Order: sequence, then structure tokens, then C-alpha cells
Amino acid sequence: MPTASNGDTSLHYELDGDGYRDSADGAPDTVVFVPEAGLGGWSWGWQHAALSGPFETLVWDLRGTGRSDAPPGLYALETLAADLEAVLADAGVRSAHVVGAGLGGAVALEAARATNRVETLALLGTAPTEAAFSLEPLFAPPEDREAIRSSLETALSAEFRSRQPDVLEGIVDWRADGDASRAGWEAQLASLSGFDATDWLVEVTQPALVLHGTGDELVDPEAGERLARGLPRGEFEKIEAAGHLAFIERSRTVNDRLLGFFEERDEEAVNSNDRSGTV
Repeated sequence: MPTASNGDTSLHYELDGDGYRDSADGAPDTVVFVPEAGLGGWSWGWQHAALSGPFETLVWDLRGTGRSDAPPGLYALETLAADLEAVLADAGVRSAHVVGAGLGGAVALEAARATNRVETLALLGTAPTEAAFSLEPLFAPPEDREAIRSSLETALSAEFRSRQPDVLEGIVDWRADGDASRAGWEAQLASLSGFDATDWLVEVTQPALVLHGTGDELVDPEAGERLARGLPRGEFEKIEAAGHLAFIERSRTVNDRLLGFFEERDEEAVNSNDRSGTV
């Protein structure tokens, strides 16, 4: 697993797939995933498997999680966005489709505003203000498997938990192996302190897809709608009856929508370039 560096902090990531777009410089079409607070890159496994091939995919662990370093102190949102930029630079990715969940969605928004590396945004279970996030129930000590199971009651719908017990146990295994400690969790959540993107969403002009489970107990679905309305090129879609981790329990629906969204945006970009070249 490659390692990028932002200052003294090492950040582990995984790059897979070839991408299919033939660009002028031969660069592949890349999708990068930004995890929810405390969750390792494993949480994007359902999307990684579906999108690798048509796209190059990049999955990484936030500082404080998994195999990335966990420097002491509280983290700023700007620092996490700079980490994302460092990972993309190390992987040789000039720009990417950026997919973020929860805290990862806030990081993606900050990166879209602060860097030129974001082509499009796909934001899941994300809100434009700190007040709409209630992520504390998601935390569980990685060594406490029963606490992990209990925490998933607020993140996944009851229907999914009863229908997919084997998947649920797999998630418990992955979280026990790769989740953040309490210190890492608190350091990451500190980046949402005072977060309010309301006034600067107009600066985020990239195409943006906001997906939100209607049964999300950790981030208010109405806040997801407000987020989409505040983005100049935002669009909102509900994932019916899904919880906060809708991209896990309704992975096929989410994957199909992501693929369609990225392919549509790529086609628009190619057509725009073709028109520019004939002027």
C-alpha cells in the first residue's frame, strides 16, 4: 500500500483500476473516496469493487485512522483537505471525482473550494453546517466488538441488519481491524467544530451530486437537501429507507448513480473540449 506524506504525517492509500478516458496527456479517470469519521478505507469496498475498471480508484485512511499516522492534537478541516491533496499528488492524480461521506463530505467540500484537483463531487450523508451532524453514536472502541455492533444500529437500517447478518459481522471485523481509536476519532471530529459552509457554497462550482438516506439518524436528510440547494451545480437524491451508511446497505443503487453521474460529467467535458477546439 503506497504512502503519501503531508509534513511529518504518513497517509496510506490504495490505487486500483486503469480508467478508460483517453485524455490529451493519457491520464486515467480517477475517483477518490474520503471516509466518514473514524472509519477506515474498508468502508468504500462496495464502491471500490464496482468502479475499478471503468475508473481508476483511490481509497485512503484519514490521519488518525487505520494505517495512516495519528499525530496528537486536534485536526483542522483544512489539514484533512491538504492531506487529500497530498495523497492525490503522490498518486500522480492531477484531478479526480471526489466521493465523501459525512465528515469526508465536508473534507471534499473544503478541497473543492481550496484546490483545483476536484472535477466533481459526490456527497453522501453530508450537511453544510456542524449543527446537522450527530456522529457520536457511530464511534465504538475497535477492541469492543459488542460496542461496534451496537453503534451500527444507528448507522444502518433495521431491515438491512436483519437481512444481512453475515455482512454485518464482516463490518464488525473490518471496524475492529481498522477503525480510529478514541483519540483519533476526537481529533477528526474536531475538524467539524464551527463548520458552516453556508456562505461559501457558492464558491464550489463543480458538478455535485448529494445522496442521502431517508432513514439517516446521524445527519439530518433535510440538511442534505439544503446542501444541494446551496451548491451552484448541486442535485439531490434520496436513498429510500437507508441509514447513514447508505452506500453500504444500498450499494447497488449508489454505485449505479455514481457511475451514471461521473460518465455524464465526463461526456460533458469531452463535448465542451471538442467545441472549444473547433472555435
